[in-house]
Amino acid sequence: MLLHTDISYKHMESPWGKLTLAASPRGLFGIWFEGQKHAPNTQAWVSEPHNAHLLQAEALLKAYFEGHWPQGQSARDRLKTLSLDLSAGTEFQQAVWQALMSIPMGQTFSYGQLASAIGRPSAVRAVGTAIGRNPFSILIPCHRVLGGQGQMTGYAGGIWRKQALLQLEKALSPSKSASTPS
Repeated sequence: MLLHTDISYKHMESPWGKLTLAASPRGLFGIWFEGQKHAPNTQAWVSEPHNAHLLQAEALLKAYFEGHWPQGQSARDRLKTLSLDLSAGTEFQQAVWQALMSIPMGQTFSYGQLASAIGRPSAVRAVGTAIGRNPFSILIPCHRVLGGQGQMTGYAGGIWRKQALLQLEKALSPSKSASTPS
């Protein structure tokens, strides 16, 4: 069983606010925007800014912010060298998070498409809940999931951040409103 004192963390700035990056001995444990829904209490965690997992995640995020991730590349391909500790999620949540990693950059899925992709087409609401609990903001791209009609819906880090991330990835035109993705 993982103890909270086994978690190392560091902060980094992003174009959309401060991020907390966390790692366990098994790998990257999570990334949360400041003020994000479902962010864990970090009081028992240990500040360790030179942790290898955290530095590797920070480098990937910086490359992302600078636009150095190729269009069409999935998170799974991009994260091959990064160890992720998904142990905080249930088996169902982990299946959803794994499916999220297959959505290529610059593309979006609907909640229904994602539910079908994991073999649970009637579990759309449960998929939405699992997406909302994704502890790996940006790296496991839950921001690439839109409502069934392409509408901008829920994002634990805030809809405005979801819109900004999709614009950065060119999956949403900057001239369009959040309710009309391209």
